Amino acid sequence: MRYPEDQLNAGHIPADLLAQLPPGTDARQIVIVRPAPRNYTGPILLALTITGGIALIVLMIAVTLHVVAAATVAVLSATGGVGLTLKRSSHRCK
Repeated sequence: MRYPEDQLNAGHIPADLLAQLPPGTDARQIVIVRPAPRNYTGPILLALTITGGIALIVLMIAVTLHVVAAATVAVLSATGGVGLTLKRSSHRCK
């Protein structure tokens, strides 16, 4: 057995744990409780939710600014406040 986990999985009590048992304890009656392996589903979902929320907020700000800019240009051009004239040159380059 190369790793302590293999030893515990096989049901053997490692020597360092055996030394911690009080005298007179029957080693065959010992149950070793190990913590469950860490589950990464929660932190990954939290990170994806935060990232998606931030992207949604940035998208909503961009759409709002676009609508405000389009409405401003429409109002100013309808009231005559902004005029844009494009002039083409009368001679052509050869």
